[in-house]
Amino acid sequence: MTSPISRRNLLRSGAVGGLGIAIAGSIEAIAGPAAAQAAQAGAGRAVGYGPVVLDPKGLLSLPRGFSYKIVAEAGKTVLETGQPTPSDADGTGCFRGPKGFVLVNNHEISGDEPYGVPALPGLTYDPGAKGGTTNIDVDKHGNRIREYVSVAGTHNNCAGGITPWGTWLTCEETEQRAGGVFQKDHGYVFEVDPFDRKANQNPVPLKFLGRYAHEAVAVDPHTSAIYLTEDAGGPNGLYFRWLPPKHFHGRKGELRELALGKGGDTAGKLQAMKCSKGGKHIGDLSEATAPGTRYKVTWVDVPDRDAKTVSVRKQFTDDQITRSRKLEGAWWGDGGAYFVASYARHDDGSRNEHDGQVWFYDPDSETITLKTIFGVNPDPEADTNYDGPDNITVSPYGGVILAEDGEGLSHLVGVTEGGKPYPMARNELNDSEFTGPTFSHDGQILFANIQSPGYVFAITGPWGRKDHDHHDGHHDHHHDNHHGGHR
Repeated sequence: MTSPISRRNLLRSGAVGGLGIAIAGSIEAIAGPAAAQAAQAGAGRAVGYGPVVLDPKGLLSLPRGFSYKIVAEAGKTVLETGQPTPSDADGTGCFRGPKGFVLVNNHEISGDEPYGVPALPGLTYDPGAKGGTTNIDVDKHGNRIREYVSVAGTHNNCAGGITPWGTWLTCEETEQRAGGVFQKDHGYVFEVDPFDRKANQNPVPLKFLGRYAHEAVAVDPHTSAIYLTEDAGGPNGLYFRWLPPKHFHGRKGELRELALGKGGDTAGKLQAMKCSKGGKHIGDLSEATAPGTRYKVTWVDVPDRDAKTVSVRKQFTDDQITRSRKLEGAWWGDGGAYFVASYARHDDGSRNEHDGQVWFYDPDSETITLKTIFGVNPDPEADTNYDGPDNITVSPYGGVILAEDGEGLSHLVGVTEGGKPYPMARNELNDSEFTGPTFSHDGQILFANIQSPGYVFAITGPWGRKDHDHHDGHHDHHHDNHHGGHR
């Protein structure tokens, strides 16, 4: 997701970066240097679903046989209450509903965007803030049914994560304090129910998760521990975990109850990660340069998680915690928490430069392991170099789909289980980033967004077809009502 520091100028990674982001399935399948070279060697042969075919409408180019529908368009489609769909669609969760699916769609609005989330009575945290979430009901074919506000009055809603109990945690990527148009402090996480509108009334900030520039979360389904990334600089951000109190069971509404209960602002424990190797303190994750690097992890309690006078990341001396530039995506899988550092540069305080690290935290051994790292992309303008991986989702057909937020053309990029990147979609409209890729539970629809000017798409097609390697011609691209595709 876009941060106040332009990722299109700073975040770069090439095809190797795409290989390194295949983290959501089995991490052991991630390609190393040898596989990366093999992928480059096979670049002349079509991989995945073949090349994308130019969209005559100049919007979204897809491989032959695939088609898209516009589910929402900022300023054009209309909410139930009559206002236009808000700007800047970002992190998105998909939930199975009685007649299809419900998308909870973040809107990363900081104030200057043309269409804010309407400050509806009962759903608004701070009427001075224009961000929030909308819920979009679609049928099983991806046809839009309705869209409505689920949370309003929040600020710069970036990513988040789905909980094991079937809700969405939407994260404010900001440290904005009350003042001016803002009536309340921001930098919190809010819980959104995809189905129960009453549960979203009177939004409650989950202050026990801390007030800082939140990016994403991953939730342990066994312990309900929440792992959180911080996207911040000067100094660089931290990796956190929240341990729930003993009586926490992990059910809908329980986080809200905890926040509203006695001592709710400091319920559970919020802790920052400290890494070491052989007794030596690791001050920054960029110190790791080789896959397989493993650090011992200990956790340090956050003194003032609401950052009343000092930002959370500034409450520690550098020898107390481990920092990282651009902590972004998070995903729970394989019994642990994956998290991504998008890039590091010397001039941002990092020890070494890279264009992406993928880490795995193992709660049983209390270690993190660097699963892959990729170097600075020498030519980010080359269309074959997919750069700036951000949001990711697991493909039910193997591998992952990732969203580009880098330089030049923007793509949805697939990465095969063998570690080979391939184009899944190309933004023909502008160079805006893709956000929020997520599959429907039946695997038939890939939902994804172009953040600016603000589109939500439902992509359908012959998912899982086995004849991936011969699509190298020019084909007509039909944007029709094709819902099919075999698995």
